[in-house]
Amino acid sequence: MNKFVLTAAVSMLALSTSALAATTIRIGHGANENYHLHRALEKFKEDVETKSQGEFKVQIFPSSQMGPDREMIEGVQSGMLQMAVSPSSFYSSWDASFDVVELPFIYPSKQVALDTVHSAAGNKMLDRLNNMNLQGLGWLENGVRHVSNNKRPITSPEDLQGLKIRTMKVPAHVKTFNSLNATATPMNFGEVYSGLQQGVVDGQENPIAHIYSQRFYEVQDYVSLTGHVITFYIPAMNLEFWHSLSQDDQQLISTAMRDAEIYQQKLVAQEEGAQIESFKKSGTQVNSLTEADLQQFIDATEPVRQEYKNKLGADVYDTWMKAIKENSTQS
Repeated sequence: MNKFVLTAAVSMLALSTSALAATTIRIGHGANENYHLHRALEKFKEDVETKSQGEFKVQIFPSSQMGPDREMIEGVQSGMLQMAVSPSSFYSSWDASFDVVELPFIYPSKQVALDTVHSAAGNKMLDRLNNMNLQGLGWLENGVRHVSNNKRPITSPEDLQGLKIRTMKVPAHVKTFNSLNATATPMNFGEVYSGLQQGVVDGQENPIAHIYSQRFYEVQDYVSLTGHVITFYIPAMNLEFWHSLSQDDQQLISTAMRDAEIYQQKLVAQEEGAQIESFKKSGTQVNSLTEADLQQFIDATEPVRQEYKNKLGADVYDTWMKAIKENSTQS
């Protein structure tokens, strides 16, 4: 055999063996490909594949291609899917402690919320996932949630009177909007645009980037910057899959996810102002709330926080609030 042909054959065999040896990490999430979460995960994919020198192949499935969030999480628990990136509130189906992360008006700012989830209290919360056969890899932003609707600007709880507002299927979110005089209407994320368009609901509540990427503003006349809840995604990996990895590979994946979190924050900071301007240019009215306005909402939702304090107990609720207070002082 010609030595050049032999060399080419050996090279092809090496490439083939390398491809066969690559470990695939399939990731499911519910947002679309324009959302900052997906783009952060693309950075994660690039970093993991490049820095592992092809040892890992990462496949991302956006827009609930792997099913709604609960179904994706169950897929990860069973090992059919290596990773899901779902809102932290969905994990409360297995452990009610996760409810504390998304209670209304508990964070004085987004920065304090970020500092809290990345503190010892946040790490302790992630450790609870091990009991669900999951390994938590960090905290990605879902965002500061605001209200949109087709009736009027929202500046007080009374303005929500009688409005059907789509919420996530999260009990704390439902209780929050019911306490604010609205009729909370849980609905799958993929149904929201048509629900707004057809008048099944009067409005919805989501972060600015979701309102923009899902084009909800096209079928909404008002966006009110209520900032009522700050939400996070938790990237969770199958625990057996995680333990099958070497310590070096675990460190590579953890570092890549943290870098993705930082990259995501840059995207949000760069884009949110322009997204709000897009709402205005389309004819959607955007209004902010004064401190006095916000205090009305804070007061009206106190029963919700008290209910969860009683439900979760001091170990969870008080620990989380203490972390928020500590991070508020540092910020």
